[in-house]
Amino acid sequence: MSARPEVIAAVLAGGVGARMGAPAPKQLLPLEGRTIIEHSVAAFEACPDVDEIVVLMVDSHVGRVEDLVAEAGFTKVSRVLPGGATRTETSNAALEAMSGASDEDLALLHDAARPLVRPATVSACVEALGQAGAVGVAVPAGDTVVRVTPGRTGGEAITDVPPRAELRRMQTPQGFRLGVARRAYGLAMADPGLVATDDCGVVLRYLPEEEVRIVPGDESNIKVTNPGDVEVAETLLRRARARAAVTGAA
Repeated sequence: MSARPEVIAAVLAGGVGARMGAPAPKQLLPLEGRTIIEHSVAAFEACPDVDEIVVLMVDSHVGRVEDLVAEAGFTKVSRVLPGGATRTETSNAALEAMSGASDEDLALLHDAARPLVRPATVSACVEALGQAGAVGVAVPAGDTVVRVTPGRTGGEAITDVPPRAELRRMQTPQGFRLGVARRAYGLAMADPGLVATDDCGVVLRYLPEEEVRIVPGDESNIKVTNPGDVEVAETLLRRARARAAVTGAA
C-alpha cells in the first residue's frame, strides 16, 4: 500500500481588506473573542485530515499573527509567511512554501476571511481529491444571475440569463493535488496577461483538460468583506455554538 498523501492547508490573508475601512487588516478584527484569522486557522487545526498549516499574512503583520498562533496553541501551523501583492501571488507563495512536498501530496487554499468554514467541509475536499486533481467548494446560486454589456442609451443591458440550475457560488477551501497546482501556477505566473481571483479558475484556464470537481459548501461559510459581514458572522457563530451545546457536537 502507498502512504497516505500529506495534506497541507494554506490560510491566505495577504490582502488588507480596504472595503472594511478598518485601521488593521480585516483578518485581525475580533469575532466572538478571537480574531477572524484565528477562527479560520482553528477549522483546519480541528480537522483530522490536515497535517500541516501555513499562514500567508500581510508582510507588516506577520509578527502579530505569529504571536496569535503561539497564544492559541495551534500545533499544526509550521510557518507564518508574507503574502503577495495580489491573491494570485499569495497563492503562488503558498505553493512555493510547500516546495518540500511531493506532487502527490494535497494542498488546500483557504481565504482567511472565511472564518466559519467547517472541518467537515475540509474533510470533504480531501476525500474528493482521491478522485480528482482539483476541487472547489460551492453552493447553488439562489438568485438569477445575468450577463450584461453597456447599453445603447447608457447604463447596462442584459444580454444573457444563464440557467440558474447550472450556476454555483464559489467558496473556499479549494483543493489540489500539488502537481496539478504547480503546473497551473507555473503557466499562470509566466503569463503577463494573467488576471485571476480564484485558484480553481487558474486551473481551468491553464489546464483545461483537468476536471475541477465541486464539493457542496455551506451557506454559513461567508466571506467577511464589508463591515456588516462581521455582525452576520457573529450571529452565525453564536447559533452554531448554541446548536453544538444542545447536540453535544464539537
